[in-house]
Amino acid sequence: MAIHIKEIRDKEDLRAFVKFNIDLYEGNPYHVPGLIDDEMMTLDKHRNPAFDFCESIYFLAYDGCKIVGRIAGIINHRANDTWKQHYARFGFVDFVDDEAVSKALFEAVETWAISKGMNGIQGPLGFTDLDHEGLLVWGFDRVGTMATAYSFPYYMEHLAKLGYVKDQDWQEFCITIPKEIPEKHQRISELVMKKYGLTIKKFKNSRQIWPYAKKIFKLWNEAYKPLYGYSELSDKQIDYYVKMYIPMLRLDLITLVIREADDAVVGLAITLPSLSEALQKAKGSLLPFGWVHLLKAMYGKGNKTVDLYIIGIAPEYQSRGVNALLFYDLIPMFNKYGFERAESNPELELNKKVQSQWEYFETEHIKTRRAFLKLLKN
Repeated sequence: MAIHIKEIRDKEDLRAFVKFNIDLYEGNPYHVPGLIDDEMMTLDKHRNPAFDFCESIYFLAYDGCKIVGRIAGIINHRANDTWKQHYARFGFVDFVDDEAVSKALFEAVETWAISKGMNGIQGPLGFTDLDHEGLLVWGFDRVGTMATAYSFPYYMEHLAKLGYVKDQDWQEFCITIPKEIPEKHQRISELVMKKYGLTIKKFKNSRQIWPYAKKIFKLWNEAYKPLYGYSELSDKQIDYYVKMYIPMLRLDLITLVIREADDAVVGLAITLPSLSEALQKAKGSLLPFGWVHLLKAMYGKGNKTVDLYIIGIAPEYQSRGVNALLFYDLIPMFNKYGFERAESNPELELNKKVQSQWEYFETEHIKTRRAFLKLLKN
């Protein structure tokens, strides 16, 4: 039977679009499903403030009555203006191992991109850097994290046959947490605090962190602005993410570096106990018992892995030892709670500054993700 492509136009189809990822990977020990309601909100043109400067289209592939694939097309006009390009993005992509399916999906999104005047398409990318980025191309036998998407090995083979080539790679690392702060980190941290008038800021309750919430995302904008495909967050987006993410954080695992003279945030580390196993048990939903698994992972004992979700340093303080100051605070905390290893977020392979921070740790490169590019003919 021929593959049929359907553009999504209502909430019921959108939920089917989101659930397909969970259904496709059911029983896979390495896939970590997201929360259905969170992804629904991300894709909702009336709720996600990214649509102030983005447009999108969503397709499902059917074999008869059965869903066999999905793909989103996105145009981030702000990113295009920043990077002086006319590219669409593809993202939220999943499909069965059938070349007819992947060909139909990508033809649909490419045709849409061309109709919008785009001359290239890159991905997997989302609306912002807070969405999943990159296709897993190495490390298929490793459990994913909440911040990343798993994909079967055949995905990259299909993309290559469709004419997509490497545009950029990200690498992920597993870092063994030392029992003590490395001597050099301790020495550098004390010098940096004194030289630049910096101090470490910690929080005991949500009332204390709210005055810094927007400052955190402002620093995110400053630190990540030069990186591949970055789209600067608007004030409206910052408000959106503050309300969404700040209540979810575990405050004792957040470290801010503050400039004492003006209370500016010049360094940040947002970390969380690994939620991978809990999300697998939740199967995309907080109800009826998904929230119990997540709560146990966040605050229960026995979780040996901590995820390093965001590490950022203000541009004027990069390569000045401020990252050592973050681990000066976090390592004793990690040991206190029994964490034995940390997983990094994806790091651009060309970003030697961020990779150099693991120089004094025992690390293992465990995964690689790739953004692909295809030039389009109008």
